[in-house]
Amino acid sequence: MRVARQERSRATQARLLEATVDCLVEHGWSGTTTTTVAARAGVSRGAQLHHYPTKAALVTAAVAHLTERRGRELRTEAEALPAGPQRLDRVIDLLAAAFTGPLFVAALELWVAARTDSELRAALVPLEAQVGREMHRLTVALLGVDERRPGVREAVQATLDLLRGLGVANLLTDDSARRAALLATWKRQLAALLTP
Repeated sequence: MRVARQERSRATQARLLEATVDCLVEHGWSGTTTTTVAARAGVSRGAQLHHYPTKAALVTAAVAHLTERRGRELRTEAEALPAGPQRLDRVIDLLAAAFTGPLFVAALELWVAARTDSELRAALVPLEAQVGREMHRLTVALLGVDERRPGVREAVQATLDLLRGLGVANLLTDDSARRAALLATWKRQLAALLTP
């Protein structure tokens, strides 16, 4: 009986978290309300409040949940990547897709809102620091590089910063042609930087 209740609770939380990200992507921060999220998740307002008593708690939990899920997905996708010189290109393409997907759009909504919402900022800053460290570690692992070598850490971080910036540029207009040209240039430069 207790196990079934815990499974229902986890399922409810998962529905709430998925619905939160969907709402952030579709309606933005201001259009995402806890009532809207509960309705989209198909749960009562009381169940939503039981699990996540504030909007800030709900949205930060959603971003944390989906970041973990996306990390697992990236690792799974990376298992199918080829070894050799094409690997770097494919890793950058995988990461670029992560910075144009719905999770990135939802995260941007939160970053902008956190600028003026102190409760959200207090919840989001430590989460974003953790997400940044995890994304950096994942990138190092996917590229198979040694950060102890001079310049490697900076090259990995520059890659992530470039991808984040290109993701932002893509929000308002289709920037895929420009992004592809920039990424092709960066891939060549990154390969040179990372080659021992």
